[in-house]
Amino acid sequence: MLPDVLTVNAGSTSVKLFRRADGRDLPPPPDLDAALASADEPAVVIHRVVHGGTRTRPEVLDDAAVQALRELTELAPLHQPPALDAISRCRQRWPSATQIACFDTSFHASMPAAARTYALPARLREWVQVYGFHGLSHAWATGQARRAVPGARRVLVAHLGGGQSLCGARDGHSVVTTMGFTPVDGLVMATRSGTIDPAAVLYLTRHTGEDLDKVLESESGLTGLAGTGDMRAILDRRRAGDLEAELAIAVWRHRFLRQAGGCIAVLGGLDVLAFTGGIGENSAEVRALVAEDLGWFGVAVRADDAGLATADGSGPAGVPGTADVSAAGAPVRTLVVHAREDLQMIADAEALLAERR
Repeated sequence: MLPDVLTVNAGSTSVKLFRRADGRDLPPPPDLDAALASADEPAVVIHRVVHGGTRTRPEVLDDAAVQALRELTELAPLHQPPALDAISRCRQRWPSATQIACFDTSFHASMPAAARTYALPARLREWVQVYGFHGLSHAWATGQARRAVPGARRVLVAHLGGGQSLCGARDGHSVVTTMGFTPVDGLVMATRSGTIDPAAVLYLTRHTGEDLDKVLESESGLTGLAGTGDMRAILDRRRAGDLEAELAIAVWRHRFLRQAGGCIAVLGGLDVLAFTGGIGENSAEVRALVAEDLGWFGVAVRADDAGLATADGSGPAGVPGTADVSAAGAPVRTLVVHAREDLQMIADAEALLAERR
């Protein structure tokens, strides 16, 4: 167990910090500035980095490693820069601390070649492949699901927040995911389009003067459909009869069902559906909509589903931060898993450092 560790999870608009010393969770600093100003230097600093390229495991950071990660910025333009900025500041402030990067892409390195490969000429496949993202969250939720439901082999994790993705894991290993070469691919998200015909992008490139990077990353998804990426607001408007909101939810549900069905087919069935992320954890309405659409496969949630609000802190089978919201008798168990990327980062870093001793 690491004696003194700080995790730094730099998102596109905020930084989440988690501190643990001597096995005890400590109150986190309010922000990175406060952490850097403190005289209390951590022994190990672990950074979440969205894109690690083909890396399959965490990496101790030195100048060469940081430069290599900088070269991947174009593939994750919203998240890579703030992570690199946090890494630079932490390395400068704490030069004696061990700095480690954990990658959101690494969990998906276990996907078979067929799932990682696009049908492109060999000269292009060297550059373009399915990387997958949200890997730290998917890894944590998969592990929690398998602890909560012993014997579960086929787990589908729905990470639903501002960014959204599905991951099908078999025996704890990712075998299929909905994000691809970049985090724009897959489900309809708050501001990202999700999957779109590449020929449509080429058409827009030829016939409009639009900044398509901006359009697909920041102006599409729920925002493009309903004028806001706030799922709660859209659901409220839908209940009030707003047709724009109704269409947005219908499109979101269609894309979710289509891609979840594909993941379930790849898995060869389903034992557990696990919701995580801000929407996945907090919206019983979204979980009910998904269960309705996947009811054909045995997914059903309790009528009184309150998710983690009903958890006693131990969760099913003594698993903390996990709630079982399955309807009685449902053949597929449905769980709500509190996202703890920080704990996954610590576990991964501990394994790396143990191997280096």
